[in-house]
Formats: sequence, C-alpha cells, structure tokens
Amino acid sequence: MSVRYIVHDVDEAIGFYCRNLGFTEVMHPAPSFAMLARGDLRLVLSAAGGGPGGGQAMPDGRVPEPGGWNRFSIEVPDLAATVEELRQGGARFRNEIVTGVGGKQILLEDPSGNPVELFEPMRPEARLSPPS
Repeated sequence: MSVRYIVHDVDEAIGFYCRNLGFTEVMHPAPSFAMLARGDLRLVLSAAGGGPGGGQAMPDGRVPEPGGWNRFSIEVPDLAATVEELRQGGARFRNEIVTGVGGKQILLEDPSGNPVELFEPMRPEARLSPPS
C-alpha cells in the first residue's frame, strides 16, 4: 500500500518519519519528492506546489496542501511510552490519548501538519498481526 502526503519541506519530512517512526528512505531523486518505507507501507512525499507530480497545481489552479484529517495508522506496543518519547523530542499532537472500542489512539502531526494515528490495540482482533 502507498500513501501520499503533501508536505512543506520534503527533507524535514524525511527526517521526521525516519527518526521518529521507523521509516527508511527508498529514494529522494528531487527536492520536491521522496519515497519512504515502513514494512508494507510506502509513504510518498511531495512538496506542495512541486511538479510535475503529486504536488503540482490542479487544472483549476488549486494547489495541494498539507493537513486535513485523513491519515494512516501505526500500531505501537505501548502508546503512553511512545507518546512520552516523541513529546520529549518536540513532537506535536492534535489531542491526548483516547480510548475507543478497539484500543487507544492519538494523532501525531508531522512537521507540515499531516496527521499520523498511533494506535495501541486492546483487543487481539484489532492487532495487525494477531498473536500466535
């Protein structure tokens, strides 16, 4: 699966995702574009207004921008410890940890304001890989 995020600064986003969330850089062929990977997830980063490609202006003149509420989720084994570690590193969050029907979650923001959900499952069926 691949997810594209529009970012203000591709280099800053690469550092954030690799340093804080375990992504590795797959390629970075231009200042306005990079691909990162974490397991089966490929994160495609495009600079807002950068082109040609995913960040370029639309035919009506609108320019893709970071932010919004759509997000991908990363499963973590201990949400509270992960949040504390990220906060100590200066990370920003949109909310505090909330508990839902399947687990606990919080919305982390990347440097451009794109949300990443950190999720700690509380039910076996909510885990990405059920325990063996």
